[in-house]
Amino acid sequence: MNLNRRELMKSVGAGALALGTSRSTAATTGAITAKPDFSAIRADFPRAAENLWLAAAETHPFSVHTLRAIEGYSQYRALGGLGREGFTPSQQAETKQMFAALINATPEEIAFVLSTTDGENLVVSGLGLAERGGNVVIDDLHFAASRYLYTALADAGHIELRVVRHKGWKIDVADMERMIDRDTRLVSMALVSNINGYMHDVRAISHIAHAHGAYVYADIIQAAGNTAVDVQAMGIDCCACSTYKWLMGDFGLGFLYVRRDLQGDVIKQTRYGLRQVTQQNGRFVPRPGAAMYEGTTTMPYLPAVCARQGLKYLTALGVNNIRAHAKRLVDRLQREMTALGYSSITPLDTPTPIVSFLTPEPELIQARLDRAFGQRVVSPGRWQMTAVDGAMKTVRGIRIGVSVYNNDEDIDRFLTALD
Repeated sequence: MNLNRRELMKSVGAGALALGTSRSTAATTGAITAKPDFSAIRADFPRAAENLWLAAAETHPFSVHTLRAIEGYSQYRALGGLGREGFTPSQQAETKQMFAALINATPEEIAFVLSTTDGENLVVSGLGLAERGGNVVIDDLHFAASRYLYTALADAGHIELRVVRHKGWKIDVADMERMIDRDTRLVSMALVSNINGYMHDVRAISHIAHAHGAYVYADIIQAAGNTAVDVQAMGIDCCACSTYKWLMGDFGLGFLYVRRDLQGDVIKQTRYGLRQVTQQNGRFVPRPGAAMYEGTTTMPYLPAVCARQGLKYLTALGVNNIRAHAKRLVDRLQREMTALGYSSITPLDTPTPIVSFLTPEPELIQARLDRAFGQRVVSPGRWQMTAVDGAMKTVRGIRIGVSVYNNDEDIDRFLTALD
């Protein structure tokens, strides 16, 4: 398939690139397909036919359904008129409902935010960490922006920061337990690490944190949409994610979850804007639930349109089906990359679609990939690890994130380029 822009938009408008009647219907009505045809699903993502992309952990390509929604919104903004619309209140409610269902929360526990980091900052400011002190426990597989947030608070003297070091690219629950005490205010983690896809035993860690009176925040951007997340069963108090990875959306919009009984009293409101209230007879009436955390900016409608379509698509497909498809490809990468001499830093039992490998000659590997594809197809990595002698050292590698549009042919092409 080699579509220019005019041909692509014509196809999107007519639905010509849709999967076929049953698949397209499922993707737009929310009906879950029992055994999806992933070869047909691939056709919903034009990028899969144009360029190899094994980096969904970085950004996820748009589907034709999202392209159609973008075109509809653009027509509304350009032309207005009947039959066209922006991002209506009912669509906003539907989007929250879909995300809430994805993580086993309620819509009243969900707020729109600008990004994952924006959501985490709201939690930190709502807890008053800068004023009340105590310690915060994180680990070194956490996202860099989170590590910077707590490092900055520690450097300013507001908190004590305790960092658990990974062992074999995993976090030992016993090591977390040793760091958590009665002065711990917050335990913050990436539920699925952006470094290597490692998934925390969050239920065990939450149990320990709660026993000491601490709260648990999870960055779920690398989990939402590809791995089962149940905030209630996992004991997660707050979490956030952006939408441009496996939620199949774009930059500029994210979701924040705050457990209902923590809203207002424990996680306080620290921003004020009109998205938090309605105006009735000259009075400002607070909207219910987590809307109190929606910030001072206007709603970014275009990223929201993309997020709504992405959530509709993955809801129709089903996270369990997405997981089963990704697992087979990741398992193959674990076997065949190791056979080619690349050391995996992703534990074999990791239930996520991310797998990372060390590359002892990164420039040579990149040159091979450039010759084969002419552009970046996986994510390069530069990571910190603790050596045997206890010293920190930098290692380099590649991170692969597979999604619904990837197939065995993609893996074949990638492995051939490396070998």
